[in-house]
Order: sequence, then structure tokens, then C-alpha cells
Amino acid sequence: MTHFTLQRGRAPLLISLPHDGRFIPDDIAKRMYPAARRSPDTDWHVGRLYEPLAASIGASVLKPRMSRYVIDLNRPADGHALYPGLRETSLVSTVGFGGEPLYREGLEPDADEVQQRIRDYWLPYHQALADELARLCELHGSAVLWEGHSIRSRVPMLFEGRLPDFNLGTVSGESCDAALQRRLTGCLESQSLFSHAVNGRFKGGYITRHYGRPKHGVQGVQLELVQLNYMDEESFEYDDVKCVAVQELIGRMLQQCVA
Repeated sequence: MTHFTLQRGRAPLLISLPHDGRFIPDDIAKRMYPAARRSPDTDWHVGRLYEPLAASIGASVLKPRMSRYVIDLNRPADGHALYPGLRETSLVSTVGFGGEPLYREGLEPDADEVQQRIRDYWLPYHQALADELARLCELHGSAVLWEGHSIRSRVPMLFEGRLPDFNLGTVSGESCDAALQRRLTGCLESQSLFSHAVNGRFKGGYITRHYGRPKHGVQGVQLELVQLNYMDEESFEYDDVKCVAVQELIGRMLQQCVA
């Protein structure tokens, strides 16, 4: 079984959606609490947001089938923290964003199971990601990697208060060149519908940090969206009306990546 899908495009842009998946295999799900089996911390509907935009500009799209509760593809395989000193979930997390346990007591994955999940899910996704970036760089000489994420507007375990609507991360300017960051920031500053932050609480996860190497031809950018702007955060239902303005702004930003 292929645990991810890759839609190859011709533009020098790869959109990675590592938390889009919701599937949890039965052998894992049966050890989890019922609430966890819904995978509530999914980056809900990001594929639905991005795929029409990607098709319109010819970008590649990579997304997993598996939930981040199976393994978090945006964490380093060695388990090191992304934000030392701040609370965060891990490579194979045993707690959700609210700090609640995911697994019934005594049924958490052990070290051997973690390694198995790395082999089965983490490594194939990252191999596909690296191969697609290499293909696009061979075609164009360089490429942009866009990490598409979303999150609830309020997650007290991870940040105080309400998160800005659009959170652009470039690892404090290290994962992309200054010109691209200026163009993307310009898109955010030229509108007034949505609040935004650049390299705030979310500066970029493992994928942005690891693959975003401008000197080697790959620029990495992460966008963390607040979900209430395109869906209902309680029911997880997509909002076909709200999403229009969100897609329009994302589309303008993606155009800057291929300009």
C-alpha cells in the first residue's frame, strides 16, 4: 500500500501537506481513546484548499494518507525538539494538542514500534519529497518547497491567546532568500482581511528547516493557517464561502513562488 500520494507538476514548486492525512490503521486505533481515533489535530482540508491552486499553476503536491497520530512527518526522525523550552507534540506523540492522552494506559507505542513507523511511513514520504525536489531542480535549476499547514485558532498548550490568521515561517530568513520573503510578506501586508505574522510562534518545522537550503537551489516556506477562516473548528466542516478569500490570498502567495 502506498502511504502517500504525489501529483507531479511542471512548475518549480512542490507543495507538501504532511498533516493532511487522517487514516489510523486498526492495530493502532484499537489502542487509542475514541476521541483520538477522529484525529482532531489533523490539518483539516488543506488538500482541498491547495489542490485547485496547485493545478492552476502546475505545482506538484505531496500528501500522506496517515494521520499525524501515526507519525509526525514534520518532526525529525531522531525525536529532537523543534522549539526547545516550549511544549510541543513529538514524532510519535502520545498526547494531543490539548495535552490529553491518545492511548489507553499501558498501550502506548514502545521504541521498537516507533522505529517500525519510521521505516514504514516517515522514510518513504521523505524519500518521495527529496526525489521530487531533485526532479524539479533538474528541470528548472531550482525549486520552492511550500509547507502547507493549519491549526485551531486557540491551542493553549502550544501558544497563548489567539494565533494570527496567516503565519509565515522561513526559519527566521534562513530557509529562503530575502527577496522571496519580501514578496510573500508583501502579499500579506497588502490586504486587511486577515491578521498575519512572519517568523512568529511557527517559524517552520523539520521539513522547512531540513530542505530549505537556498544556496543549494531549494527555498523552503511554511504557512500555518488558522482553521476558523475556512472551516468550523468544532464540527471540522469545510466552509465553501469562507474558503474563497483564504484561497485567493494563498494563490497570490504561491504565484510569487513561481514568479
